[in-house]
Parts: sequence; structure tokens; C-alpha cells
Amino acid sequence: MEHGVGILHIKEALIVLGLFDINHLKVRCSKCGQTSEASSNLEDFYELELNVKGLKSLDESLNDYLSEEKLEGDNQYHCESCGTRVDATRSIKLRTLPPVLNFQLKRCVFLQKTTTKKKITSAFSFPEELDMGKRLSEPSESAFIYGLSAVLVHKGTAVNSGHYVAHIKDESSGQWWEFDDEHVSNLGHHPFGEGSSCSASKTNGTSTQEVKTSVSDENHIDVDQHGLFKANSRVERYSSSDAYMLMYTLRPRKSCQNGSTGHNAITEKIAGASVPVHSSLSLPPHLADDIKAQNDMYLELCENYNTRKEQEINTITERRQEVRSILSEAPVLSLEEPYFWISMDWLRQWADNVTISAIDNTNIQCMHGKVPVSNIVAMKRLSAKAWTLLCSKYNGGPCLGKDDFCKICLTDSARAIVTADSYRDRRAYMKEFAEAALAGSCPDGKQYYISKTWLHQWLRRKASDNPSEADTGPTASIRCPHGQLMPEQAPGAKRVLIPESLWIFLHENSNLVKPDDQLGCSTFSSDAETCTECRLELTEVASWEDTLREIKLKQRQNHEKLALGKAVQLSLNCKYYLLPSFWLSTWRSYINTSGKNSSSTEKPERLDNVIRSLICTTHSRLLERPLGLTCKRGVILQKFSATEGLLMVSESDWRHFCEEWDGKEERGILAEIEFKNLAEGLCQEMPITEEHMNEDQGDEFESREPVIKTSPEVCEECIGEKESCELMRRLNYSNEDICVCFVRGKEPPKSILEASGNNCEADRRTSKRSRKTSFGNSKNLKVSGSTTIYQLKMMIWESFGVVKENQILHKGSKVIEGEADTLADFNIFPADVLWVTDSEIHEYRDIADELSEQKFDVREAEEGFRGTLLTSNSASQVV
Repeated sequence: MEHGVGILHIKEALIVLGLFDINHLKVRCSKCGQTSEASSNLEDFYELELNVKGLKSLDESLNDYLSEEKLEGDNQYHCESCGTRVDATRSIKLRTLPPVLNFQLKRCVFLQKTTTKKKITSAFSFPEELDMGKRLSEPSESAFIYGLSAVLVHKGTAVNSGHYVAHIKDESSGQWWEFDDEHVSNLGHHPFGEGSSCSASKTNGTSTQEVKTSVSDENHIDVDQHGLFKANSRVERYSSSDAYMLMYTLRPRKSCQNGSTGHNAITEKIAGASVPVHSSLSLPPHLADDIKAQNDMYLELCENYNTRKEQEINTITERRQEVRSILSEAPVLSLEEPYFWISMDWLRQWADNVTISAIDNTNIQCMHGKVPVSNIVAMKRLSAKAWTLLCSKYNGGPCLGKDDFCKICLTDSARAIVTADSYRDRRAYMKEFAEAALAGSCPDGKQYYISKTWLHQWLRRKASDNPSEADTGPTASIRCPHGQLMPEQAPGAKRVLIPESLWIFLHENSNLVKPDDQLGCSTFSSDAETCTECRLELTEVASWEDTLREIKLKQRQNHEKLALGKAVQLSLNCKYYLLPSFWLSTWRSYINTSGKNSSSTEKPERLDNVIRSLICTTHSRLLERPLGLTCKRGVILQKFSATEGLLMVSESDWRHFCEEWDGKEERGILAEIEFKNLAEGLCQEMPITEEHMNEDQGDEFESREPVIKTSPEVCEECIGEKESCELMRRLNYSNEDICVCFVRGKEPPKSILEASGNNCEADRRTSKRSRKTSFGNSKNLKVSGSTTIYQLKMMIWESFGVVKENQILHKGSKVIEGEADTLADFNIFPADVLWVTDSEIHEYRDIADELSEQKFDVREAEEGFRGTLLTSNSASQVV
């Protein structure tokens, strides 16, 4: 029996030979006794899903499946006849039975606490013969005896891994076969193999026992003289901890009339349906023809495969014999004999492959078409006989004999060796002069300038055989654009004097590598003068830098506290001016930067333009608010921010800023400090005197809040619109991460509370270390601004196993309530930290129950099933 054919046989039999006709919602009112209208609807099922957890046998699982369920308490049924919610019973009824029964054993369970799936590996027994007549909704006097025909087994303890095999019974011979991928094994007359009654087999590290027992059972039958079945024999039962699907086939009746028995097919009435019963399972003609065609195709493919395999084996054998015969003739016994050179790459391909291209010796040729000495490791010497055999069969070339060595390459190689020895010796000798020159002890005689940096690098270079790129350009960095010696004050123009002998050596090597590089190897003797134009430019640059340093120094003196970033103590009845925080931060960075970084530092914008950008064109008011004030122990200070808000500067600072950065004093934004009485809510001027510093007046002083009065006033309308647009932009996010921490207990740790209370600034990037910070049992969830609180709670349920009703969700100290609201409604931004606790009020239940409550019905649900989940026609929704 072929594996593919066996599986197809099972599937087609299941689809064609019949279905279960089941009224899966038989609901009866306990008060009036009436059943629901939906109870009369029949639905077809291909299999029955039976519980395994806590059950030991197929009989117990069937009893559990067909048992009545009471609908009481919160799960009461709404009866249309009674017009109220009443107690009821619900059960599943079997109306008719097909010739093939398929039982799916539910060995996979979901663990709420760990939110993982687990396989049930307890032993489960099932009989060889099964009587289903008594389990019909209308029990029949005729016995409906089914015989075990197939067992599907999952080997392994994990849910997401393991191996599947099928044990199938051949009805014609009564023997069992195991189908394990492409392997098919005969198990004899036992579904788990002969002699397995007391055996234990290990699979993937777990022990699996299949037990065969003979016990007395009411399900077993025998045939009486009227052709009916009776229970008077012993039935065989099997047990397995890995079986997950059982298939039973209806047993044919044996006619014992007139003392003769036979296997003639008869037609039996099964609960109102005519089902043909045969001595063995038969298929419709079109399916039988399809299976026969597939079997014929499979046999043809096998025959073609064997033919191709035999041809390839013969080809490989011939190639091996050819390689052995030619290689046996390859050795050259005497150097006086003629021989030929062949590429090692081509020779390896010829020995290892079946399909061979023409001989290719081009990779062992030099530019002169001969064999160079340098390629000796890439070629092999063959005798004339072996070369003739290869060349006659594969052709190609070129043909390279014993006399085809390249004399030119040999001479060049020898010359390079001699030159390399000379270069190494001379360079080692010249290194002493270079080190002495860098130390400042250059010998007397004619001297030349070269770059000091270049000479350091030349000394650090590893020894080589020939001049290289590192020997070029000894004077490139000290030559100005005008072709003359650059002043030493210029960047990168540091130089050193070397003796004439070292200069000649460096000059020759540089010209040898780059003969046309006259600029990089310009000659500058010790008496060469520097470029006049470059000296003038450097003088101008130096003068400009000196002037800039003086300007910055003067500004630091004019604004001593602002330059240092110190907080300025404020007073009442004093006139102040407002400047943007970002402008002051840019100005402070600019005046405090000196040296090489001066040119790259951003320069502050003209003050007139900055002030103009702070006034709205519609109302001629301020577009930003000044930063808040703090008052402690009689000292008023302004809060600091480097990016947003307006900071207060003194009148003197404002006047100097206008002179330094093109501002107009009359266009400044005035600011004064007033006190607001917290008890009365009134603003009034109150100067600070020595009395306020006394302890007796401390309480009265602290009860007043300092506020800033500006001219022009703050435009709340424009600022509100701007903040609203910015908030909408920040809340319009999609597929971003938020962190949810599960807190066990009533109070969260301080680290979680502080992290969840801090709002993430707009467009702020968190560091990698910050993103990796873990607050105990926490997870990152992908959400959008439009994600509802309900959807977020479903994600938390799936991540932490806390049911939706038990979740108490917080952001900081604020509790987040309501399921229809979105994250944007609660101002929850990307990278925010939320924390959740478990109230443990409601019982744990499967998340699938919650998903089933989401109505996706196209038709209207029956009134009587409201609140019972009996009419849900939902699909799983990914939240």
C-alpha cells in the first residue's frame, strides 16, 4: 500500500461517504419545556471534537460530548414563550450516522496563567469495535457496529513540534500499516505492531505506551441467527498517549439465514437514510478511477526514476574508469621525455564532474603566451600520452610543452629580486637619516624641506620589497596652490629639513611609482622662500580671528551671567525683556566656542528677525508663553528650558543685544513681575521688602504666586491653535511601541510610576539603553493613536493572561477607563509607559470567548439566545 494513496483514501472516504447530521444547539426551557426554533436546524460536521483532559476512554469522552449542559445564573436562557430569562438545558444530538466516523481528540489545551499551549499526554483507551446505536437522538434497535480503521498519531510532547504518522488498516487482509512520510511498514494485526501489548517505545525523549487488552465490554457484539448483533464476546481495546484522531468504519452485517454466511452488500436503513453496506469500503467510480490514474502515474514515475538512476550510475562508473586510466599515465618518469603543462583548476573539474568543458590553459599563461615561473603552483605536468588522450577527447588548449617557459618573465623576476634586495638595504640605511632629521640633528650640507607628517608615516610603514603608493608625495602638503612653499603657520604645513642623500632616495622612489606626479614631489631647498600671497591671506585670517575673539570676549563681559548659563535673580518693579530660549542657547554656544571649532559653530540669527517671528500677524500678540516663575525664601527665579519658551533678560542685556545683533530697542517685548494672591485670585503689585524676609511674614509671602505681565500680551487663541495642531500631529501615529508593565500587588515600584508619569517629548529619540530598560514583567506592544482601550486590553490579556475585566490600567497615577475611547483620547504617545494590575475579581476564561462576543453576524440573531453566546457566528479578530 502506497503512503500517498492511503491518505487520499482516508480523505476521500471522509468527504464522500457521509457526514454527521447534528443539532448542535438543542436548548429546552426548564419552565415551559419548549425548545428553541434554532434547535430544529441541522448542521453537517466532518468530525466530532472530543475532550481528553480528565477522561480516560472514548466512551467517557462521548458521554461528556453528548451530556446536557445547564444554563443557570448569569448564563440563563431567554425563552420567547415565557418572555423572560429562565433556566434551561443545552445538549448536542446525533440524528444520523455516516459509514465513517471520525473523532478528533483535543490533546492541545491553552494555559491561562502562562498563556501557552500544552499537549495532554495521558493514556487514552479506545475499543476495536464501537456500538453507536444507543448514542443516537432516537435510539435504534439495530446495532450500529463500527470497527477501528485508522489511527493518526502525533509523536512528541510539544504542541508546536513533533512528528505525525498514520496507522491504517487494510480491510481486505485485516493487517495494519504505518505510514511515516515515505516509509511504509507492516504492523501485523495490531494497530501499534505485534507484541506491543506490554511494550513501551520512546519517541523524542518521551515514553509512549500502547496497551492492548481483552476485557468484557457491552459494546462488543456477535451475530445471531437472524442476522442481528449481540453482545456476548470479548472486545479488544487499545490505549495510546499520542493518538489524536480515530477513524471508525461501519461493519457490514453477515447474513446467517439458511445456515450460510456471506459478504454480499446489503442496504440498511440508518435513521432514515439509505446507506449501501459492503464487505469492504468502496469508493464511487470517479474517485476509484482517479486513484488508479494516480497510482499508474506514480509507478511510471518510479520506473522513469530507476531508468535515469541506472543511466547516471553507468555514466559515473565510466567517468571513474576514465579518470583512473588517464591519471595512471600522467606521471613523467624522466625529464628527458616530452611533457605538457595543464591547468590544475581544469583538471579538478574534469576529475570531479560528469559534464566537462574543453581544456582551458589560459589561466596559467603569461602576457607573452608562455608559462611563467610564478604560476608553477597552478599547473601540473602530464606525460605526452596522457595529454594526447585528454586533448583528443576534450580539445581546447593552448598546448604548452616543456620548452614553452617564458624567458622574459624569468628575467624580470630575477631583476625584481635583485631590486628588492637593493631597495630594502637602502631604505634601512636611510631610516637612520630620517630619524635624525626628526630629532633635529640634520648633518651639514645641502638640505631640503619635506612634510613632517609624511615622514612620520613613512617611518612607521612596514618593510616592503618595492616602492609603493606610500612613497609618493613627500612635499604635497607643504606646496601651496601657487606652486611655492606654503607658510608653516598654515594648517598641515609643518615641515622638516632632511639631508640631500635622503631627498634623492625619496625623490627617485616617488617618481618610480608616479612618474607624472610633479606636484606631489616638488623640490624645496632650505633657502626657498614661502609664498607671498599665502602669507598675506594667513595674516588676514589671523587678523579676522583676533577680531572675532575680541568681539566674543566683549559679549561675554557684557552678559556675564547669561554667558555662563546662571539663573538670574528677578525683582518686582523692574523692567525686563523676553527672548526665545533657543536663541539664547545658540548665542551662548557661539560666544563660548573658540579655536578650530569656531567656523563650524552656528551663528545666532539677527535679533530683529527673531522678535518679528514672535508676534502673530492677526492679533499682534505673542505667539509663545514666557517660562514660569518659582518663589522660594523671597527669591524669584525663572524656570529654565533650552528649547522652548521665553526667557527674561535685564534691560541692560537687552540694550547690548540690540547693539550686537541688529535689534531695535523700541521693538522689544516688555515683561514685569506681579504677585497673584492665591486666596483671592487677584493680581496686584507688591514690592518685596525686608519684612517679607522675616519669619513672621513667611506664610503670607508664600501664599502669593509670582506671574509675568507682558506687553504685548500673550495670544492665547493662536497658541491654543498651534498647540492643538502639534498635539494632533503627535497623536496621529501608527504601529509604534508603548511599554506595558504588569504590577503584582497594589502599589507599583517608584521606577515604574515615574516612567509612566513622564510624557514623551515630541520628536524625541530615546537612546538604545533607555529603550532596553525593563520594568520587571513588561512588554512592548505595537499600537496606533486610533487603537481603542478595548483593543489594548485584549493585547494585554494575550500578553500577560489577565482577563479584560480584571485589568486596572494606569498612566502615572491616572486610571484609564472606558473601552470605546482611543489612546489619542488619553494623550498616550509612542514610548509611553503604562502599568496594569490584576483585580482578580472575575474568573479566568479563554480569550476566544471574548472574541466570540464581537458580533460579525450578517443575519439578525434570534431573540431567545441573547446573552447566552449560543448564536454567535463570529470569526477570530486580530486585535
